[in-house]
Amino acid sequence: MGKRSVRHTEPSNLRAFPQAEAGWDPLPYEPQREQSYVRKVRPQSDNQRRLMEAIDSYNVVVAAGPAGTGKTYLAIAKAVEAMEAGRVGRIVLSRPAVEAGETLGFLPGGMEEKLAPYLRPLYDCLSERLGAKRLKKYLVDGVIEIAPIGFMRGRTLNNAFIVMDEAQNCTYAQLKMLLTRLGWHSTMVITGDPDQSDLLPGISGLADITAKLELLSDVGVVRLEERDIVRHPLVAAMLTVI
Repeated sequence: MGKRSVRHTEPSNLRAFPQAEAGWDPLPYEPQREQSYVRKVRPQSDNQRRLMEAIDSYNVVVAAGPAGTGKTYLAIAKAVEAMEAGRVGRIVLSRPAVEAGETLGFLPGGMEEKLAPYLRPLYDCLSERLGAKRLKKYLVDGVIEIAPIGFMRGRTLNNAFIVMDEAQNCTYAQLKMLLTRLGWHSTMVITGDPDQSDLLPGISGLADITAKLELLSDVGVVRLEERDIVRHPLVAAMLTVI
């Protein structure tokens, strides 16, 4: 198992989002309750434990599995843990803006406001781990960055924890481009469910990328299953028949 190199903690020159400075709020629909969870997240299954260990041990981790297995939450929890421990200087979040079977039309506002509906699951996880006030401050300061896939080309992400969620809605070319953004002292976690792509059949690149990365000893690939689902028990039961 390949161990990561020791990360540096030098400060990054980060830029605040103008929309955040103007009062943009990623969590506008709920009361701003200040609540953070300081306890470490505990795995609820063997595969969740393997995922958490893989994130601690590898620079690149792919977590593939059905909905409700905690892929996104564990990735976000590990990202916050790494940032608060000083092992990385920022968190970079990315998620494809693909609508799940319905058209939302043109959304108003700046980039962050347009992406907010798609990134809401990530904000929910971050809010639970940090609290709403700290989350908003980190967004303003640029410590937590929203990076649309289309804006990632040409970048090198150093000293960062990158979470790419809903990767089943990315093409092979998009995932290849994203993976090559990895810089020094960074961790990248790619999560997705190969069986729930909203793209046309044969377009998603997650399954192919996962199979190829699984051949590398320095990349962690964890496949979660229905037995790892931590949502309502009916979710696991329904996924076996639908």
